[in-house]
Amino acid sequence: MSSAPVAASRIARLILQDFRTYASLDLTVSRPLVALVGENGAGKTNVLEAISLFMPGRGLRRAELAEMARNEGPGSFAVSVTLDAPYGEHRLGTGLEPPGETARASREGSRASRVCRIDGMTASSPTAFAEYLRIVWLTPDLDALFRGPAGDRRRFLDRLVLAVDAEHGTRVNALERALRSRNRVLEENPDDRLWLDALEREVAELAIAVAAARRETVERLASLILETREEDSPFPFATMGLEGDLDTLVATLPAVDAEDRYRATLRDYRPRDRAAGRTLVGPQASDLLVRHGPKDIPANTASTGEQKALLIGLVLAHARLVASMSGITPFVLLDEVAAHLDPRRRAGLFAALESLGGQVWMTGADPSLFAELEGRADVLQVSPGVIEPLNGP
Repeated sequence: MSSAPVAASRIARLILQDFRTYASLDLTVSRPLVALVGENGAGKTNVLEAISLFMPGRGLRRAELAEMARNEGPGSFAVSVTLDAPYGEHRLGTGLEPPGETARASREGSRASRVCRIDGMTASSPTAFAEYLRIVWLTPDLDALFRGPAGDRRRFLDRLVLAVDAEHGTRVNALERALRSRNRVLEENPDDRLWLDALEREVAELAIAVAAARRETVERLASLILETREEDSPFPFATMGLEGDLDTLVATLPAVDAEDRYRATLRDYRPRDRAAGRTLVGPQASDLLVRHGPKDIPANTASTGEQKALLIGLVLAHARLVASMSGITPFVLLDEVAAHLDPRRRAGLFAALESLGGQVWMTGADPSLFAELEGRADVLQVSPGVIEPLNGP
């Protein structure tokens, strides 16, 4: 990975076809800051979700692809972007094609198939888009991240890792499948030691790789935050760490030794795991620990406003880390973030976003939230199925 970011790409054109509330949309933007304003339910978040599909995974809502197809449409959808990049223009596309329109769909029966294309050529998966863009985002459902269950923080952490390591999602999915297989064998054939040995070898290899990738990202992000923190920033810095038996193992042993030790743990814990109906030790039991740096208190004990500011600061720092590690300045998607900030923090947010150097897409119900960005942002009015300049052409 490059140690210095290249100049940022921008989405110059976004085309949607039968996506969510949009029968057809052809949107052109020209500025690095884009603000979408409109009433709740108008379709602002749908635009951010469409852009987020150029990351591996199911987008910022974590929805099934079939749910994204317009209700009155044919059951398929298409999203494409034209990137204005320092090294030339590229067109990326993804979507859901109805059964029968691809050879893959024909082989798989009636199930619709996701397609990915780069400059008109078919790509194997959304992972291929990582060569052209990276994306980070913040949505209202993350407001409870610090006080919610550990599973939410693991998903958040895996998304942080995915933005710098496009293969991380593949490893996480493979680990989940291997764990399900082990759990099933423990339940149905607990005495089949050869089968369990083989499964646990696969689980251990994947688990150590996932845990190591998480640890590297957390350590790099924590280091960047401490190196770049500003005491007078409206967004307090965070300190971070990982908690879990496997995380301790990965932190103290070489990967090969950690893998052997974890495999032995899986073998010894078979009776306990069978009784529990799940594998109790592993990356699936880890937690991301975050503290409010200036106050040195657990993030979940800070006030609601402090937690929001802490989370914004964390996402901004992550965007800088992505640029540093990948050499690609990321796109930033912010859904309804500015609405809950006081004027000082809102001004601080806009200044921080501009300093990142990448393109930022924001949403908000009240146009006044973006009044200070006049002349610096494309402010667009969103109504069901339509997007146009706020003050007309």
